[in-house]
Amino acid sequence: MVRVGLARFVEYRQREEIRASLAAEGISLSTGTISELGRSFLTYLERLHLSRADRLRAALESDGGWPLHVDATGEQGRGTLLIALAGWRRWVLGAWKLPTERADAILPCLQSVAKSFGAPCAAVRDLGKAVIEALEQFVASLGLAIRIFSCHLHFLRDIGNDLLKESHDQLRELVRSLKIRTNLAALVRDLSRDLGSELSVAREQVRQWHKHLEQGHRLPEGPTGVACVRAWALWVLDYAADGHDDGFPFDRPYLDLYKRGGHMRRAIDAYLRQPPASRAASRALNRLGRILQPLRDDARFTRVAKTLSMRVVLFEKLREALRLRPKPSGRRSTTPTATPSIEQATRELRDIRKAVLELRGWLKNNRPERGPAEPQRKAFDIILKHLDTHGRSLWGHVIHVSQPASGTTKVLIVDRTNNVDEHWFHGQKHDERRRCGRKNLAQDFEQLPAQAAYARNLLIPDYVELVCGSLDRLPAAFAELDRHQLDAAAERQPPFLGIVTAPVSASLPKVDRKLVREPALEAKILAAARSRAPTINLNRI
Repeated sequence: MVRVGLARFVEYRQREEIRASLAAEGISLSTGTISELGRSFLTYLERLHLSRADRLRAALESDGGWPLHVDATGEQGRGTLLIALAGWRRWVLGAWKLPTERADAILPCLQSVAKSFGAPCAAVRDLGKAVIEALEQFVASLGLAIRIFSCHLHFLRDIGNDLLKESHDQLRELVRSLKIRTNLAALVRDLSRDLGSELSVAREQVRQWHKHLEQGHRLPEGPTGVACVRAWALWVLDYAADGHDDGFPFDRPYLDLYKRGGHMRRAIDAYLRQPPASRAASRALNRLGRILQPLRDDARFTRVAKTLSMRVVLFEKLREALRLRPKPSGRRSTTPTATPSIEQATRELRDIRKAVLELRGWLKNNRPERGPAEPQRKAFDIILKHLDTHGRSLWGHVIHVSQPASGTTKVLIVDRTNNVDEHWFHGQKHDERRRCGRKNLAQDFEQLPAQAAYARNLLIPDYVELVCGSLDRLPAAFAELDRHQLDAAAERQPPFLGIVTAPVSASLPKVDRKLVREPALEAKILAAARSRAPTINLNRI
């Protein structure tokens, strides 16, 4: 059972892989049995986690406490998973499947974590209304002075959405309505077909031609000129390369498309001063210019792009003040970085707060009061409103913890983002996609038990040492649970993890979806609806 569970939920191997591996050692199991063993493994792992709560709690207290990072994820509104994570240890302390993110569903989950592992010394959350409300009620129920911090990254993302989404959506709709991407793709296909077998040779000639910046901007003749136009159209279509793979609002793909298209259209003007003699190359160049013409001449593009560019400048000023910069490589870096010292982290937090307050003062002093600068005034107001609303929860990450034994004070730093949760979810989804080969994990997440979150704790050495000593001793730890007859106690008590009883929302759980789609249920209702029963006035009952 342990071997199957580790292979499925730690190594993320498929059932057939596990079955073949066991068969090679003379152990013959069906895929159904492997699924049953995997579910049993998670049940035992949940019980083991709860039975070792005292050990885990003692370790957390020895650190000076633990910051609670709480967040939820799902796929297309299905399989919503909420986790409570100890920030410094990176342990998942609690995981639940929720029908939807609601404060009345989240609150009992947080209370159960505090009951088993003690109250956190701080909490970090996103800016979702349900999580904000649940954490405020949670802290109030404990009666302790626990700081609740807004995640800086979520704070910046929320401002970015409010600042940029409307204009970016307008730009996207303009691009779509004029079929600029569609026409560019069609041009590339047509030119590829025209070049035919000459494409590979022409592509190499284009590569060599681009290395030489000639005077006069003259397009090569023949197939090479056609291949150049094809390459330019592809360059415009490759606008996503200007982003940093951080998603909107940190990447603005349609603004990048507008900028690339504008650069290309101006370049075409330069090359049309000395048009190529080749009819094919000249025709291709003119066609590309006509496709991109609206980006320069359509007043709607100019107006929207101007507003969006102005707001991007403001957004980047705030991003720079918060020091949430894009990665230097332009993609997600896997290279480990050195952990800053307490002094360095404290100094950085102080500098960040100073920079944000200075930006706030600059916005107030330079906010246009009247006149034609309404788009700029609204942009300033969006940032100022967010700073006024969430300003208090952005600071105070340096925590001083008294040490009674030594009579000293320990200084600890709480992460200013919820990246610990975000990276956890990213890792889980990445591994699940690698296992199942599907991009859309809606069905997989709906079927995946919440207890699977604990399996990722088994990748953390200090957690494994506390709960069972080593993974080799995990079967013995499970057997010890049975020897102490904890099964009966587990059945009498509601599980610490798993599906939480909560109001069902419009996101219909799978178990209910199967129920309400039963033909017999529908037939029953329709039969009653068609009956000749007398009408009843419910107001009189």
